[in-house]
Amino acid sequence: MRKEIDNSVSQQVISVWVRDPRIQKNDFWHAYIDYEICLHTDSVCFNKKISSVRRRYSEFVWLRQKLQANSMLMVQLPELPPKNPFFSLNNAQQITERMKGLQKFLEQILQSPLLLSDSCLHLFLQSELSVSKIEACAAGRTHYSVVQAVQRCGLRRFNSEEDLQKDLSMCCTCDFDTHSSEPQIKDLAINKAESTASLDLIGTSQEETLSCSSGST
Repeated sequence: MRKEIDNSVSQQVISVWVRDPRIQKNDFWHAYIDYEICLHTDSVCFNKKISSVRRRYSEFVWLRQKLQANSMLMVQLPELPPKNPFFSLNNAQQITERMKGLQKFLEQILQSPLLLSDSCLHLFLQSELSVSKIEACAAGRTHYSVVQAVQRCGLRRFNSEEDLQKDLSMCCTCDFDTHSSEPQIKDLAINKAESTASLDLIGTSQEETLSCSSGST
């Protein structure tokens, strides 16, 4: 019976992309880079089929440690791109290599039926809760459930990878509904081999994302 369930899950599509690195400043002296995680799926494991959130490298490190602990060593987790003591916010090649490594990590994580049952993974991918709030929510210590936290998170519209690549070649843009008060947002340009970050674009992207409601921040 378990084998049939695993086969059913493996036949479902879960596409994930890590893209759009941006420099975020804590203050004048401290800054970091976060990345957009886009998920598009038809899997029954996910309540929300399309989502977009931003996470930084240290949160990926937390996720791996949490998944390893929760799985009780029943799954060998893939490695993250190594922490580089000489990592520079001004080095486009280093940023690109890390971004690709983070995407590969998530792609491998999402192939495991056991890990797909972990609430922390779902909150990491589909909510903008901090890691401490993710832990509290997964443990049932918040006034909102995991499903509510996921559903509250803002959504940015994008299509399949194939459609997006066609749109990119045509230089088209994707609009929100005419009644939306949000400005137009460019289509999500996704190319797994060429989703690189130039120094001129880091931190200056004109795209805007919808934020979660105040109840889930």
